[in-house]
Amino acid sequence: MISLLVAMDQKGVIGKDGDLPWRLPNDLKFFKETTMDHTIVMGRKTYQSIGRPLPRRNNVVLTRDSSFEAQGCFIIHSWDTVKEWNEHTPEEEVFVIGGSELFKDAIYFADKMYITEIDESFEGDTYFPSFDSSEWELVHKEKGIKNVKNPYDYYFCTYIRKTS
Repeated sequence: MISLLVAMDQKGVIGKDGDLPWRLPNDLKFFKETTMDHTIVMGRKTYQSIGRPLPRRNNVVLTRDSSFEAQGCFIIHSWDTVKEWNEHTPEEEVFVIGGSELFKDAIYFADKMYITEIDESFEGDTYFPSFDSSEWELVHKEKGIKNVKNPYDYYFCTYIRKTS
């Protein structure tokens, strides 16, 4: 199963200057708990913004740069590798964690989306692609806890692709 995992604001903003434009520790906790012991697929820019492989995950960097290297990561150059993994082990959940270019590609073949919807508007330069809501079913929506450390209204939403 190929899943997208992202946090975005009301306008679809997911990043600014290679970082998150908000501070939301509960979303980072959700990200960690959801992806732990799974494979995560990220683009080169996302990897470089994180700066290291994330522990207890199979870190995969998808890049067109054939000379790119990242210690502790598996480097691939096309979606075909991810799709093959999915065909051979469809019960394993593989998480696409960004950035924008990867989301634009994967939204057409992903099975599931975990979207933290932040009920706020931020300045940003990186966006989640728009998607046809008629192709997706919202199967879970949970309001996150707003407090001093998590100062925004936000929702953990899970969508699954509708079958024809």
